[in-house]
Amino acid sequence: MQNDRASAPPSAEYLPCHIGIIMDGNGRWAKARGLAREFGHRRGSEVFMDIARYCKQIGIKYLTVYAFSTENWKRPPHEVAVIMQMLQHYLDDSERYKRERIRLRIIGDRSRLSEQMRKSIEKAEQASAGFDALTVNLAVNYGGREELLHAAKALAQRCQEGTEDAFQIDFDRLESFLYTAGQPDPDLIIRPSGEKRLSNFMMWQSAYAEFVFMDVLWPDFTPRHLNEALWEYAERDRRFGGI
Repeated sequence: MQNDRASAPPSAEYLPCHIGIIMDGNGRWAKARGLAREFGHRRGSEVFMDIARYCKQIGIKYLTVYAFSTENWKRPPHEVAVIMQMLQHYLDDSERYKRERIRLRIIGDRSRLSEQMRKSIEKAEQASAGFDALTVNLAVNYGGREELLHAAKALAQRCQEGTEDAFQIDFDRLESFLYTAGQPDPDLIIRPSGEKRLSNFMMWQSAYAEFVFMDVLWPDFTPRHLNEALWEYAERDRRFGGI
């Protein structure tokens, strides 16, 4: 990768339509600076907003970010509370959606979230529903396995009720019950922090995604890093199982 290319993205025809990002490394970033983990999360949230704005600027249509997984409840209660507080603040900032004109969707199991947050999610999604330059999927209490289980249970219930024929269920029908129903699958998934695993993120949707793993921690991630990933993506030969 030539460093000078990181100053700008590839031309529009080589850009992905949908990018997924596993935002990783907040805790390590804070620890390296002798700070509490919450400072890493706060810096990471600022980076997320910067990257979302940049994605809109260069013409990306969909951005899905892994904000809080179903496994993250195992973290210390104070850390979980800080993350939820930041999410709540972001959801309640209605002026942000008007200013940035970004459509916000929350994907994941909302049942474990507070009533206040569930109401804020509904308001935020309604307030931003008319914007289509960029759709941001914020994955909260999300897990790829849980998403598939949720879809399977919904289909099973319909079969039991007699409104669905089990023998007619195909890939498209199953996809219609996923949290991302109606959206294109991610073309590119980026994971900063040096880790090289999917961590239960968009397991169904990532079947043919290109992956770029980067050594930078998420709080240090910049549009230049995104450009590097986009150039790497542009140079890939996507065959989707063909020749």
